[in-house]
Amino acid sequence: MLTYSVSPITPDLIHGAVELEQLETGILPHRLPAWARTQCRDAQLAMAQSQPSGVRVVFTTAASVVELVTMPTKRIYRDMPPRPDGVYDLLVDGRLLQQASAPGGKVLDIDMVSGAASMQAGVAQTLRFADLPPGEKTVEIWLPHDETTELVALHADAPLAALPASGKRRWLHHGSSISQGSNAIHPTGIWPAVAAGRANVDLLNLGFGGNALLDPFTARTIRDLPADLISLKIGINLVNLDLMRLRAFGPAVHGFLDTVREGHPDTPLLVVSPIYCSIHETAPGPTMFDGKALARGLVRFRTTGTEAEVRQGKLTLTVIREQLKAIVQERAHSDGNIHHLDGTELYGAEDNARLPLPDELHPDAEAHRLIGERFGELVFAKGVFGAR
Repeated sequence: MLTYSVSPITPDLIHGAVELEQLETGILPHRLPAWARTQCRDAQLAMAQSQPSGVRVVFTTAASVVELVTMPTKRIYRDMPPRPDGVYDLLVDGRLLQQASAPGGKVLDIDMVSGAASMQAGVAQTLRFADLPPGEKTVEIWLPHDETTELVALHADAPLAALPASGKRRWLHHGSSISQGSNAIHPTGIWPAVAAGRANVDLLNLGFGGNALLDPFTARTIRDLPADLISLKIGINLVNLDLMRLRAFGPAVHGFLDTVREGHPDTPLLVVSPIYCSIHETAPGPTMFDGKALARGLVRFRTTGTEAEVRQGKLTLTVIREQLKAIVQERAHSDGNIHHLDGTELYGAEDNARLPLPDELHPDAEAHRLIGERFGELVFAKGVFGAR
């Protein structure tokens, strides 16, 4: 046991979470508030919002050794190869210095065919980060973007203190699993974290795998949170689930934006359309697992929709891009702080030819970095979120 400790971890050390829940085993960061979680009992949303994408433990210290005790929840998908352990990134004064993983913890066993799941108890894990640079410094431990993580305790060989107000602008981003970080390898490698690091802004990531669905409770959550900059990446999940038709889409987008504007009437607001995805450019959803690929132990997706169904009002990525551009142009007549970005400027057909989506839906680690760097350049360096 190290000389000094902070136990339990105090809320002022946790950045990037919307709410903290005290459980018997530790603190569980949430990215949706409790009232919002009660309005949707979808298991995928519950899991996604509890996975701490963009959440980090931040403090100043002169310590040379820091230990983080966590209780992760591992996912096992039956008949599939085991998933890699979630990665924890340790940054010192903004530079990535060390990475670690927690091999144990709780286990969620999921049947991909039936959707049935069962939870097995686990034991807390201790991650040790040693040989940190001497002197006072800012330490950030970014939690796994794709692994639910309870925070149990924090130990160090020197006192720890909460970070004073940094003065950074707070960027609130909402999107799908691509924004949450699917297929990225580590938490600061997801594209929003890459963009935030380049722009030196404080990231609050509300990217929810499978759940960027224009839900009213998400809009109200964004409305009520402090933010200096807001971006909304809309489209792919609506096609994946075949959730609505063209008739409903426009009013739903307007309603979502109206709600956000109730709390942020003048905040720079960027609406981002989907990145390139070949299976849904002209064909609607719903999206399904590719059974033949699953039989070979691979995760790939395919569409079950046909291009002919677009005439019935089904949504494709091409349709959504056209609609979002028109909606933002219309609103811009009375809202000078709303803007639009075509997602194919972040990742387009030519990028797909060079860096194809491994599972037909999600970018790999290199593509995440590309998207983050382009967002940083197009939106922060040269665009609507430019430095003050």
